[in-house]
Formats: sequence, structure tokens, C-alpha cells
Amino acid sequence: QVLLVESGGGMAQPGGSLRLSCIVSGRSLSNYYVGWFRQAPGTEREFVATILYGGTRTSYARSVLRRFTVSKDNDKSTVYLQMNRLKPEDTALYFCAAGTNMHYPDYWGQGIQVTVGE
Repeated sequence: QVLLVESGGGMAQPGGSLRLSCIVSGRSLSNYYVGWFRQAPGTEREFVATILYGGTRTSYARSVLRRFTVSKDNDKSTVYLQMNRLKPEDTALYFCAAGTNMHYPDYWGQGIQVTVGE
């Protein structure tokens, strides 16, 4: 079993920044991808970014490329999502997720709200 707990959401102005954190606990995750998905009202949940927990491989959605950065600190059991140059369309409920397939996770966090607006 894997437990994922998100923090760091909130409000930001367009062009601003936020950093999300996901504390990971449970089974060994060396071969798992731990990353982020988001869901805006009335839309399907979509992939944002992910990182191989036991390595360095990363992957990003095209919509966030060069604006968002996923990273990890294994000593702190934490995966981060640094979000820069935020846009109103980044407003969504963000979920931390983990799984052996980067686009089809097995475990989900509870979600945290990010709102971008004036």
C-alpha cells in the first residue's frame, strides 16, 4: 500500500508561482513513477508530470513543458511540482499519484486545489 499526501496548493496570480509537495510512504517505490495529474471542473483528469522515484527519468504534458518542473528528495520522501508562469487554465484540483505505469497510476492522493486568477 502507498500513501500520498499533497500540500502547497492555493491561489496565485497569472504569471506567478506555486510549489506542490507530495509526501510518499508505504511500500518500496524504486520502480514507481510518482507524479501529478489535475482535473478542472467539467473535464477529465489529465496527466501533468511525473518522475521515476528510483531514478531520474521525467515526463511532462506539453501544456506545462518549460513552465512546470517535477523533482524529488528521496531523503524526505517527497516529490515536488514547481509551477511557474501560471495561467488561469492551470486552475484545477491537483492529485499526486504513483504507479509502475506513468500514465496509469495505482495510487492517488486526496487532491489539492490550485487557483490562478486576479
